[in-house]
Amino acid sequence: MKALVFTAPGVVENQDIPDVVAGDGEEIVHVERAGICGSELHGIATAGFRVPPMIMGHEFVGRTSDGRRVAVNPLSSCGKCELCVSGRTQLCRTRSLLGVHSAGGFAERVAAPISSMHTIPDDIDWDRAALIEPIANAVHAWALAGSPQDQRIGVIGCGPIGLACLEVARSKGATRIACADLSSERGDVARAIGATQVGSSLEGEFDVIFDAVGSASTRASSIDHLISGGTAVWLGLATPDPGFDAAAVVRFEKNIRGSFAYNDEEFVEAIDLAPQLDLSWFTTYPLAQGAEIFTALMNGQTTPVKALLQP
Repeated sequence: MKALVFTAPGVVENQDIPDVVAGDGEEIVHVERAGICGSELHGIATAGFRVPPMIMGHEFVGRTSDGRRVAVNPLSSCGKCELCVSGRTQLCRTRSLLGVHSAGGFAERVAAPISSMHTIPDDIDWDRAALIEPIANAVHAWALAGSPQDQRIGVIGCGPIGLACLEVARSKGATRIACADLSSERGDVARAIGATQVGSSLEGEFDVIFDAVGSASTRASSIDHLISGGTAVWLGLATPDPGFDAAAVVRFEKNIRGSFAYNDEEFVEAIDLAPQLDLSWFTTYPLAQGAEIFTALMNGQTTPVKALLQP
C-alpha cells in the first residue's frame, strides 16, 4: 500500500510498503482523510517521541471493511489506573498514540483498536470529519478554562488548533474573542469565522488566553495579557522553553493549565459538535503530494492553514 513515511530527522517520503495487518482487538480502517498536525511538523526535526521509520498521522477518519464511517480516537490507555478511572485517560502513564507509537493514518489503510472507533454522521463530509481531532483538543481546553462564555478570551496562533479554539468558544456562546497571529492570511481566516479582534499580537487584558503556539514568546504573552486571577491554557508544543515571569504568576495569582489532547467523552462531543461549526479552513491534497506539502509546511509555509491528505 502507499504511505507517507517519516524516514529520518526532517525527512518524509512517499513509499510503497507492505499492507497493514490487524492485531488482536484491531480492525482495518480504509483512510479517507488524514490531517497534518503542527506537532508532527516540528516533532520530526529530531528523532524523539517519533522514531523513524514511522507512518505518522493521528488525525484521521475512514471506513471499516463493512463500510462504517468512523473517526478514530488515536489515544489508547490502560483503563485501570487512578488517572483512567477518574476520567483522565489522556494522562494515563502507559498511554499510546497512533502515529507516534504505532503506525498512523498517513497511509491507505491503518490498523486501529476497535474500542477507539466512533461512528460519524452522514451529514458531515470527509474533509470536515477530518477536523474532529483538533476540535476535541479545543473542547478539552475549553473545559480546562472553566467554560468562560461571558469572559474576554484571547487566542494566540491562528493555525488549526487556535481556529478550533475560536470555533468551539463561539459555539459555546463566547462573544468577545481576540486572535493573534504573525500571518495576516491566517488572521483573515480567524476574522472570517468570528473573531471580534485580530492582530499580530494580543492587546489589552483577557480573562482566558489559549496559547496554541507554544513558544517562549507566546507563553510569555499569554501571561502578560492575563488579568489578575486569569487563566492561560497552553496547548502548543513548538518549543520546551517556558519564557514567562514566574514571579508575576505568584503576585497576581495567574493560573496556567497545560492541555494535552482529550478524553474519550470529549472526543465524542467533538463528533457531535463538528457539523455545527464552520471548518472551512482546510485544503485537501492527494496522499501522493504528502511529502511535498508536509515539507513546505515544515519549512515555514503558512498556507494552507490545514492540510488534509486523501489516499
